[in-house]
Amino acid sequence: MSVALRVYEQLTDAGEDKVRARAIADGFEQMEERYAPLRDTATQGQLRETELRLQKEIKEVELKLGNEIREVELKLTKEIEGVRLDVKALEARGEKNRADLVRWVVAVGMLQTTLVIGVLMKIAHLL
Repeated sequence: MSVALRVYEQLTDAGEDKVRARAIADGFEQMEERYAPLRDTATQGQLRETELRLQKEIKEVELKLGNEIREVELKLTKEIEGVRLDVKALEARGEKNRADLVRWVVAVGMLQTTLVIGVLMKIAHLL
């Protein structure tokens, strides 16, 4: 049963003014318990103000994050360029090492050939 109906029945059944006043007071008390206190309820203006403030804060955060993202992108670009230069240097060093290895292999091959020829000539003199 609703509060209004209950208060109506109490008022119609009550004969004395004190009983009626008590029924009205009880009805108000029940209404206060049922609904949130007005001081805790925000007005449309307060809600709009809060919404605008939050939108402003969101924009500020978006700008800040955008700037931070750009800074990170720049740092990463620099680091990537540094890594590319390091890779090129390593490739050049690898090419140099390969060329040095080829020279050594040719030199050892020539030394080995000379040694074999020398041994063969020594054997040929002995016979």
